[in-house]
Amino acid sequence: MRALQLTDPGVLELRKVPVPEIGPTDLLLRVGAAGICHSDLHVLHIPFKMRDEPLTLGHEVAGTIEAVGSAVEGRSAGERGIVYLCWSCGVCRECVSGNENVCRAAGRTAMPPCPGLGPDGGMAEYIRIPAASFVPIGDLDFLQAAPLADAALSSYHAINGARAQLQPGSVAVVIGIGGLGHVAVQILAATSAAHVIAVDVSAEKLDLAARCGAAEGLIGGPDTAREVLDRTGGRGADAVFDFVGTDHTATLAVESVAPNGAYRMIGLGGGAPEITAGPAGGPGWPWGASIRKSYGGTKSDLISSVALAQAGKLRVEVERYDLAEGREALDRLERGLVAGRAVLVP
Repeated sequence: MRALQLTDPGVLELRKVPVPEIGPTDLLLRVGAAGICHSDLHVLHIPFKMRDEPLTLGHEVAGTIEAVGSAVEGRSAGERGIVYLCWSCGVCRECVSGNENVCRAAGRTAMPPCPGLGPDGGMAEYIRIPAASFVPIGDLDFLQAAPLADAALSSYHAINGARAQLQPGSVAVVIGIGGLGHVAVQILAATSAAHVIAVDVSAEKLDLAARCGAAEGLIGGPDTAREVLDRTGGRGADAVFDFVGTDHTATLAVESVAPNGAYRMIGLGGGAPEITAGPAGGPGWPWGASIRKSYGGTKSDLISSVALAQAGKLRVEVERYDLAEGREALDRLERGLVAGRAVLVP
């Protein structure tokens, strides 16, 4: 089969490799589509080899079951589905509580094995997956389904983690209207009565946010926090979802979140929010506000995201590429030229 593989740091090649062999508890999935995420760019730029053999990228995967392991029950060839990306142990306290994304077996990093970030991923014609990671999608289009595995999963989980702040009349700020951000706006519109303010440096992406259900859009800049405060009577936003995660966006979140509000950090831009133990006041961290680094999501979050898509309440803005065009798509993503999500089709 063909697979898009990282062969050396920064070196991506389309290679011919054997179709994966599956074990008793696995499924072999014929890939229908694989989304491209900023995490793939991070992996591409890691200055050392993640493992000795080449690594097939791709953790947003949808496809059709081709073969079923001998010990797997309840699954059959021909079923269409999406891959839950946290390949957790399934038996620890966190997993049985429904918190598979922070599986105890993963230690303090709390990042269970994930396709394309350790095990081989789905930017290929076939992928081996644990049967427990398969989530049915019915007749949902693969191009729409694949990005749900992260773009919707991570957005839904972050939003669900601030559900107490998203009461009717609340204000939610979404920073960064990219692959995750434009999906988050739709999830907020579908599952809450919050007034959504989108923030981005691109007017085109603010137009996308408006089509997705944002009530307002603000061009990001030095005065954005003041603009948010002006729109909230000086109190700030009840929830701020940062899908960028740079120093600039972290500062914006700190300066615009309300007392008892929620700041959810999803983007991996390396930003450091300045939060001190001093008295609250001015532009600093307000009383009662919480901050949470949000990783991935639970399998339940993914099932809910699929249900929203099947109900027509969530539609991903997609740019389609052939598998051989994977490097071109990644380069466009790095230059900020992708509207929504780039998706590869084998």
